[in-house]
Amino acid sequence: MIHEMRIYTCLPGKLPALQERFETATLAIWDRIGIRPIGFWTTMIGPSSNDLIYLLEWQSLEERQRKWAEFVTDPVWKEALAKSEASGPIIANIASSILQPTAFFRPFISVEADG
Repeated sequence: MIHEMRIYTCLPGKLPALQERFETATLAIWDRIGIRPIGFWTTMIGPSSNDLIYLLEWQSLEERQRKWAEFVTDPVWKEALAKSEASGPIIANIASSILQPTAFFRPFISVEADG
């Protein structure tokens, strides 16, 4: 299992438009294709309040390449992209990192407090 961290830095004032695109189009397309998001975050305290950060889970690099290629060529995605950028671009930069777990990582197990 590998994970991909993607950081989208939006142009000033455009983060809401990117979030709307994810909510109204991207996630449904990913669900159809089988792309598995782990979570999405924005920066509360830090260097950029224009960032959307998210993690994707992949079985392998081959799965990532195959499904991402299907996503970026999907006609519904192309239409959503064009619609969201009708008044101009919304993203200034995209950074992507493929992550692998360390040997010492142990998944967090939530422990509920006693009543």
